[in-house]
Amino acid sequence: MIVAFAPAVVYLAIRLVGLLVLAWLSAANDEALVDNLQAWDGHWYLEIAANGYADVDPSMVDGFGNRYPETPMAFFPGYPWLIMALSLVPGVSVTGAAITASLACGVVAAYGLARLGRLVGGSRLAGLLLVVLFAAAPMSVVLSMAYSEALFCALAIWAMVGVVERNWLLAGLCCAGAGLVRPTAAALIGVVGLAALVAIVRRRDTWRPWLAIVLAPAGMLAYIGWVGLQTDSLTGYFALQQRGWSSAFDGGQATFKFMIEALATDKSVLETFTVWIVLAALVLLVLCVRQRMPWPLVAFAAAVVVLDLGSDGLMYSKVRLMLPAFPLLIPVAIGLARRRTTTAVTTAVLLVFFGSWFGAYSLTAWQYAI
Repeated sequence: MIVAFAPAVVYLAIRLVGLLVLAWLSAANDEALVDNLQAWDGHWYLEIAANGYADVDPSMVDGFGNRYPETPMAFFPGYPWLIMALSLVPGVSVTGAAITASLACGVVAAYGLARLGRLVGGSRLAGLLLVVLFAAAPMSVVLSMAYSEALFCALAIWAMVGVVERNWLLAGLCCAGAGLVRPTAAALIGVVGLAALVAIVRRRDTWRPWLAIVLAPAGMLAYIGWVGLQTDSLTGYFALQQRGWSSAFDGGQATFKFMIEALATDKSVLETFTVWIVLAALVLLVLCVRQRMPWPLVAFAAAVVVLDLGSDGLMYSKVRLMLPAFPLLIPVAIGLARRRTTTAVTTAVLLVFFGSWFGAYSLTAWQYAI
């Protein structure tokens, strides 16, 4: 019985530590904890959940301080819909529903990670350590905020569970749901679709892989198509992202320039740590390949990293946008599971406090969007 609750208990305990550190830094910077939990993109999700796309507060603007009729459509509807559903419960505010949704989705993600860690790492301990590493990751603070990362990660993790276990209905449905949550779902759709195609070519699982191929892109195509109808352009969503947040794929030129400047000039603590975390992610990706992890997991992690680092969007969001690349943590979880208990615990504690500090610092002492 205790083992069954372990992923949830471990995950929530680490998120509690993160919230306590955030409360501490919020007080030190004369800021309210609740305000930080709904900061930046959180305001958009809460407004959309409360008022719909058409009635978002007109004072809310894009990254350049402008507002157009289509500006709110830059935010996918999956997370606001979940907030709306939970806010129907008597006595639950929109903000309360958003935080509850994120924490609940994080618990769902934790169980998926525990299962993946057991499947790939070969032990329950590896699975539990994977939960620890994910909950303690830099910028994991957004898993406790009014942000869509917790929902997207939960769907992506269970989609990968479906692929590894060849449960194509689960993979397809989770992928379709993820396509309504974040544009990063493009990476998930590609990997799930390719894995299903490989199964078809190898004549495995009869007709079931076709379910994943049909279902996987449904959510994203539906939303991108709807935005296209609203803007009278098939590329309407991508145009508003470019115009409002300068978010477009440039092959990594902007990211490379930022990293070089951060390492060579007098930059802030957050910018410098951001570069080192990005470099660590690249090293972990190499380890995933060397350890011959199941290729769909490696491919998904690589796709997330490429989409993140290849974009010329906000540099300070790079670490947050890599959060869905959870397979990068699997080699670390496996390695710690093979070490002495004291080594694993000490490492985990250090990572929990570093991740908690990094996320809290980025929301309090750091003045720009994350």
